[in-house]
Amino acid sequence: MKKILAIDVGGTFIKYGVMVGTRSFKITVKDKVDTPKTNHEDFMEKLADIFNAYDDAEGIALSMPGLIDTDAGICISSGALKFNNGCNIAAELKAMCGVPVTVENDANCAALAEVKSGVLTDVKDAFVLVFGTAVGGAFVHNREIYRGAHFCAGEVSYTLKNITSVMNDKNLYANDISAVALKKLCAKALGLPPEKVTGEMVFDLIDENDDDMLDALYRYAHGVAVKIFNLQMLFDPERFALGGGISERQSFIDAVHDKLDELCEKAPPFLPRPQVVACKYQNDANLYGALYHYLKK
Repeated sequence: MKKILAIDVGGTFIKYGVMVGTRSFKITVKDKVDTPKTNHEDFMEKLADIFNAYDDAEGIALSMPGLIDTDAGICISSGALKFNNGCNIAAELKAMCGVPVTVENDANCAALAEVKSGVLTDVKDAFVLVFGTAVGGAFVHNREIYRGAHFCAGEVSYTLKNITSVMNDKNLYANDISAVALKKLCAKALGLPPEKVTGEMVFDLIDENDDDMLDALYRYAHGVAVKIFNLQMLFDPERFALGGGISERQSFIDAVHDKLDELCEKAPPFLPRPQVVACKYQNDANLYGALYHYLKK
């Protein structure tokens, strides 16, 4: 029976799970720690510390944001964790822990999980969006991850809202449709600083039909729906799967559907309406996908 340590690096937390199984796997231990934001050395030490707590694992399957050369194990660019840019994460972690290490883009991991055993098992072409500190994207073509010539296929966070503006966070879609963006909208409506607002608080109020929170959710969902509609026109996938912790909330999925209905009512009738579902593995999708990537190597 294999035991693999799957680690999912996010901008806020590093989530990890001990995956045990042979043909099918389950998470036997799951936890998270704060993501170090100081330097590359501290970041790598944190990953090694996680492994050392479960050093009977025979390998490490790593999921990370950014542009990843999966064959070489190199993090070309790592979003907010810029100190990892250009580093061979897989080789360094293997040297520190003494076990095989694979690394894959986080949204690609989510897509792999859903294609292998989730909500995309019955389609050939799909697009996955993962909502977190930024927005991860992955395009699946003929049931394989399409990476592009420079490993940046699906990187919706870096798409510009206005080509006449400078390229900074405020002009990137990551600033508008990340889960953090929803929290900021809700914090403003509540008159609270964003750090005082949690996702649980927001969706509890939404479930209680709080007018201000519902208004914020639907303004946010409009931006998500516009992005999905544009991606439908560009890639024409059979299905979109939405992941990240926010995808566990049916009210979010319903709001996106409502806004897509509004957009499609105004669109020419021959254009397809995007089919949208929540990821089966939701917040664990990156862990399962990192595992599937490891098992393919």
